[in-house]
Amino acid sequence: MKKASISARLLSGKQAIARTILLAFASVVFFLASDFALPQAANAYPFWAQQTAPETPRDPTGRLACANCHLGAKPTEIEIPQSVMPDTVFEAVVKIPYDTNAQQVVGDGSKGPLNVGAVLMLPEGFKIAPEDRIPEEMKEKVEGLYFQPYKEGQDNVVIIGPIPGDQHQEIVFPVLSPNPKTDKGIYFGKYPVHVGGNRGRGQIYPTGGKSNNAVYNASAAGKITKVANLGEDGYEVTIQPENGDAVVDTIPAGPELIVSEGQEVKAGELLTNNPNVGGFGQADAEVVLQSPSRIKGLMAFLGAIMLSQLMLVLKKKQVEKVQAAEMNF
Repeated sequence: MKKASISARLLSGKQAIARTILLAFASVVFFLASDFALPQAANAYPFWAQQTAPETPRDPTGRLACANCHLGAKPTEIEIPQSVMPDTVFEAVVKIPYDTNAQQVVGDGSKGPLNVGAVLMLPEGFKIAPEDRIPEEMKEKVEGLYFQPYKEGQDNVVIIGPIPGDQHQEIVFPVLSPNPKTDKGIYFGKYPVHVGGNRGRGQIYPTGGKSNNAVYNASAAGKITKVANLGEDGYEVTIQPENGDAVVDTIPAGPELIVSEGQEVKAGELLTNNPNVGGFGQADAEVVLQSPSRIKGLMAFLGAIMLSQLMLVLKKKQVEKVQAAEMNF
């Protein structure tokens, strides 16, 4: 009986181990399959921004992390109410203008439309409104948009993108303001708001390497002895310095070559055009979390002043009438 019990336990243990291994293997296969089968573009902007600045997208100088990879300077605007009441939903509109006829270099070197993305840094306590709090007229403006926090547990810093730029040159963020009466650490007052908006792909990866949406330069001075067209893999430009071994500069598909064989180049001289038609911009604004009681107090104060002014005018006219009657008497 004991041997049978021990054998049964060993068998059940082996079955549990085998089941665990199969589940782990299935999970790996699922994630690998999802990586290849599902489009990954939706994670591009957040991924790169979080790689360059994992804690916060804004450094002490005020520069946002997107500027580390998107080197072209472009305008970005934000429209936000001057003041908001607690526990209310309002619109923060981020404008990312660009020429919709422009075509950017995509990952395989071909041309395609530009995408846009944005990061919105709200004051502490502010966050994207839950769906059941968004008004019906605002739901139409945010339909199809997916907002996510920049960092887990940091709901006041929100990112979105990439999304089609020709349809979203204005991105509406439905924002819910906090209530100081129920949210600890939140107070009425004026707060800063920071926003960054990019259009098109970046030129630099977080690792420091260039994308195929960047300018490529000669790594050495000398004569170009060979230009090899690699098709979908781009080009190889061989430069022979006066002294030393030949240098081969690899250029991915996308940028257009502006040099040819037999040409003399200097170190750092451009080998390609600048294919970038996008860029990044940031803007700052302020919002006041207004107290309803302060508004009521202000209205009462202004009403009291108006009433006192009216009483003074009436009193003045009464005195003038008395003085006129005494003069006639």
